[in-house]
Amino acid sequence: MKVYAHRGSSGTHPENTIAAFRAAAVLPVYGVEFDVHMTKDGELVVIHDESIDRTSNGKGFIKDMTLAELKHYDVGKGFSPKFKGETIPTLREVLYVFKDTHHHLNIELKSDIFPYDGMEQKVLQMLKDYRLEERVVISSFNHEMVRNFKKIAPQIETAILFVEVMIAPHEYAKVVGADAVHAFFPTVLRPMGQEVVASGRKVRVFTVNEELYADTLKEIGVDAIFTDYPEKMYRHLNILN
Repeated sequence: MKVYAHRGSSGTHPENTIAAFRAAAVLPVYGVEFDVHMTKDGELVVIHDESIDRTSNGKGFIKDMTLAELKHYDVGKGFSPKFKGETIPTLREVLYVFKDTHHHLNIELKSDIFPYDGMEQKVLQMLKDYRLEERVVISSFNHEMVRNFKKIAPQIETAILFVEVMIAPHEYAKVVGADAVHAFFPTVLRPMGQEVVASGRKVRVFTVNEELYADTLKEIGVDAIFTDYPEKMYRHLNILN
């Protein structure tokens, strides 16, 4: 079972920061996951929430601020004083960290609350610039965007995200055009989890930080887990192997 560093090594570093991604980049884990929003001036930035309120020393929505304005805020000090000065990274800055590593990149497009017109094309162009089309999976809770991305870039892997217990999500994924299913941890323990695994479609599960849960998911046969503690979970799973 593969391990993805969720928002970088976010259990030990401030989430979705260059510090968290550099920590993940030196680990032997399979991949890394991060989230993308778009600024007022059309720049792609890596942050989970629609606003900067929770993770920074500022307030406001990403969509209402320019990149220059966002770069004024600190997203590291709140986690630990030693990370003071960390700023919201751009997608380009994050891709640069991983351009020469082995890691598979899960890029979540956070357009399920606010629509970001043109995001798909901007992300695709940046992936082409870095020649990363074969090392990424594009995921989103906005399934319309997943479908749109698959239409413009059928060669790139896509995935639908969901937290609900669903009926035959693997069949629904076909309708959307998604290659993989990314599910909230408890839902995969239901019969639907075994059905998706049996269908042969990749199942990746978020967010798994306990070894016992990882063991259970491995028994079910899921392809990968997302975890805030990638080093710990990688060691645990490889000791078992």
